[in-house]
Amino acid sequence: MSWWDDALHRATAEVILAGCLAGLVGVHVVLRRLSFLTMALTHATFPGVVAASIIGVNILLGGIVAGGVVALGVAALSRRRGQDASAATGVLLSAGFALGAALVATQSGFSRDLSSFLVGSILTVGPQDLLTTAVVLVVVAAVLLVSARPLQLIGFDRAGAEAAGVPVGRWDIVLLLTLEVVVVTMVPAVGTILAVSLIVAPAAAARLWSGRVVPMTVLSVVFAVGSGLAGLWISSRWNVAAGASISLVATAILAVSWPATRIRPRPARPATT
Repeated sequence: MSWWDDALHRATAEVILAGCLAGLVGVHVVLRRLSFLTMALTHATFPGVVAASIIGVNILLGGIVAGGVVALGVAALSRRRGQDASAATGVLLSAGFALGAALVATQSGFSRDLSSFLVGSILTVGPQDLLTTAVVLVVVAAVLLVSARPLQLIGFDRAGAEAAGVPVGRWDIVLLLTLEVVVVTMVPAVGTILAVSLIVAPAAAARLWSGRVVPMTVLSVVFAVGSGLAGLWISSRWNVAAGASISLVATAILAVSWPATRIRPRPARPATT
């Protein structure tokens, strides 16, 4: 039996790849304070994933189409004066989930598969899922590397970026679409609902430990991959849902990091003359 024929081995590879994806994009989510929007995108992805499964096409395609429409809509609303983008995002959040639930209800016997879309089913991932995640990881890493300078400038000083002539709206769309691709890719690992915790929690914990982007990114990836591996071990050891275990470990890392960073000794300031 080859290494890939073992479900636990494939699941281990998937959580490592998904953790790297979540850690990379999560830094920008935290810097831009897009946690609530990320949750909305996970809900908006749900009907696209369900629809793709029903008609027999790749769930990645369905999720990207559905989430992409929402991402572009939110980006357009956020640029119009007098429009409450957060209110629109909240409505889209509930509407997306309701649409997904309605699609599930139209299919007799399909409800038993609902949990796999919501919280993932990582032990059933196949070689094709691993290949997809690996390709998406390479593409997302390349996009974030190329766009690192404008995204960081917008994340730290949006008004300054606009004053400097940076096309903020265009980069907003790039980040939102990248985030949507990551969310859809992570469906086999943690589902649409729990993806937000693996994206946000490790990055938020990393920011507590460092305010610089490069160390923060490294820590975010380490925390996300560690959450995936620890959650998978807990799942196999105590027969707990893998997606839920991964999400809880990521949350625990954030919960421990907050008091730990407050009580750690600070470096002494050099004496002045």
